[in-house]
Amino acid sequence: MARQKQRANRQPTPPALPPETRTVGQVVAETIRFYGQRFWPSLALGIAPALVGLGLAESPPGLRLPLALLIGGAVASLSYALATGLVAGERIPRERVALATAIGTLTLVPAILLLGFLSIVGLLPAVAWLGLVGLIVPVITLEGRVSYRRAFELGRADLAHSIGSLATLTLVGLLSAYVMFFTLRSAGTAALRASAFISVLVISPLLFLGAALLYFDQAPRVGSAPRPRRRDADLHPVVQPDGAGRPDTQVEPRSATRGQ
Repeated sequence: MARQKQRANRQPTPPALPPETRTVGQVVAETIRFYGQRFWPSLALGIAPALVGLGLAESPPGLRLPLALLIGGAVASLSYALATGLVAGERIPRERVALATAIGTLTLVPAILLLGFLSIVGLLPAVAWLGLVGLIVPVITLEGRVSYRRAFELGRADLAHSIGSLATLTLVGLLSAYVMFFTLRSAGTAALRASAFISVLVISPLLFLGAALLYFDQAPRVGSAPRPRRRDADLHPVVQPDGAGRPDTQVEPRSATRGQ
């Protein structure tokens, strides 16, 4: 009986909103949904970042920042470029991937420097910088041109959505990685390394896929004012499906009018 009631009370999953009306929370939800649907190709995006992260952790402290600027930025840009093709369902030409990796590495330099010198304090400025110009990677891979003006135009189309989405994805990724790391770790250095590797491997694709989805959110908003988001996220009321509307106009009956 209980199962039958649960099945009867189940409501169909509401359809996803168009990209131009998606909220920050829906970007995260769509990223997780896409990750689950294309799990193995998405998981492959985290292999190189996980290896680089493990190498940076084992490198001397004085070399970590230069290595992060060169190798870390290149690997992150490469995974981002591949993620845009995965989300778009297109095969990106190799020359575009190579160009996006090179330009993306240069674009990441200010963000990596902010994180390297300011640590967690530099996280928000780094995310804001990427929210403004970070879409240069999908501009190259999907549009086939190197244009910071276009990337800035996309980021500025709805700046709050761009920065908010990247910030939320970053926080979700960091928290998830820490939880997974402390769950997997056990005594021993080898176990700590394996836990760190698995955490970055599994969680980092969320950042790349979410940033790729952000391009499809921002592109339709270029040239139009951002639509004000309703507090109900464009969903129908649950308690009162037929909410109160405007009062009907009072019209005098025809019979009374004719009588006069």
